[in-house]
Amino acid sequence: MAKTQAPYHCDECGWTTLKWAGRCGECQSWGTVVEVAAPTTRSKQVKAVVPLGEGVARPITEFSGEDSGHQPTGVGEFDRVLGGGVVPGAVILLSGEPGVGKSTLLLDVAAKVAANNKTVLYVSAEESAGQVHLRATRTGGLHERLLLANDMDLGVVLGHIQSNKPDLVVIDSVQTLSSGLIDGSAGGVAQVREVAATLIRVAKETTVPIILVGHVTKDGQVAGPRTLEHLVDVVCQFEGDRQTALRFVRALKNRFGPTDEVGCFEMSGDGILEVPDPSGLFRSGSGEPVSGTCTTIALEGRRALPVEVQALVVPSGAPQPRRVVNGVESSRVAMLLAVLERRAGIPLSSADVYVSTVGGIRLHEPGADLAIALAIASAARDIPLSNTTVAIGEISLAGEIRTVSQLAQRTNEATRLGFDMIIDQSRTNIKTAITDAFSTGPQKQKKPDF
Repeated sequence: MAKTQAPYHCDECGWTTLKWAGRCGECQSWGTVVEVAAPTTRSKQVKAVVPLGEGVARPITEFSGEDSGHQPTGVGEFDRVLGGGVVPGAVILLSGEPGVGKSTLLLDVAAKVAANNKTVLYVSAEESAGQVHLRATRTGGLHERLLLANDMDLGVVLGHIQSNKPDLVVIDSVQTLSSGLIDGSAGGVAQVREVAATLIRVAKETTVPIILVGHVTKDGQVAGPRTLEHLVDVVCQFEGDRQTALRFVRALKNRFGPTDEVGCFEMSGDGILEVPDPSGLFRSGSGEPVSGTCTTIALEGRRALPVEVQALVVPSGAPQPRRVVNGVESSRVAMLLAVLERRAGIPLSSADVYVSTVGGIRLHEPGADLAIALAIASAARDIPLSNTTVAIGEISLAGEIRTVSQLAQRTNEATRLGFDMIIDQSRTNIKTAITDAFSTGPQKQKKPDF
């Protein structure tokens, strides 16, 4: 008997099934299972088309890249992430959680470009024109060359681009536009793919850069098909904690620049502000030394940032002491507590330990291990470290201090900020590092006995 062909398949991974399912059984993606067209008796073959005119292949040396350079937008931190500015014909996808400030940032970018005597088309498919006008009034983004359109139909948006011939197009957002050629509601897999492919084709044909706003799922991934991130030229992620005003823009993909740059911004009542030198955002700034604090130099992209780590160690009456962390990995702190107790002789098994960073920044790199360990040791012995001491290094299970990447850049930044004692891998092990760190600070506190 002939095999029955599965009438449904997943657009993401190719998984096939006989019945429709809302979720793929292979890649677990939602809304990607679609019906396969009925097979034809005779497969069609694509006929060769001989290119004519400008479509003829030519040697690469005959092409010029003078008109494809980066054009600054006027927002320095955003240009830093893009590699110097937007490239003509590039399609940029900016994703982020709801309320993080994506629309505010792009409205500021659009206003700065319009102030440079260029025409900008801002398409708002989520908010009304009046709401966008209120935000622009509050942030000072009103300009005559900033054109505002409030449409959700892709054909109307293409008509705006054709009639106004803008120098930059901002679409907020790609999940809210829909094409009349594709069935389904806006935001579906087929709709997002068609809208993105059409906008990318228009950007390449007209050399007009387009910035797309993308929604994210609860896992932090860009909503819609995965092919959206493959089609665009640049993928940027807008990060930030709602409890703090600090925001970061990272480039996850960039065909025209580096992917390790980070732009720093600060949300305020007047909009979003650039932070070109964020060296003082992650330190408490207290004048007198306090036990349980230590500063490290962390890397955010290519930036070296001083980050203060605070720790608190108190006796615990519970059978299982508490371990509370904020801004650092809990598993990393648990490992450092074991190393401190075993290799440095500091009893911590019967004490509650609290570790946190200042300013809401998150430390994911192992180069902050030494600063976390010194902060915990300072809190356990109630001995403050000097305000001019900085710790940089990774700690192994054997208590050894390993070197970290780009140590020279971190050291230069620490010297520029006035840190005169740098504790790094030259101390060999954690016990020696603790002894040297305490030798520079006040020694009038007594050691608590846990």
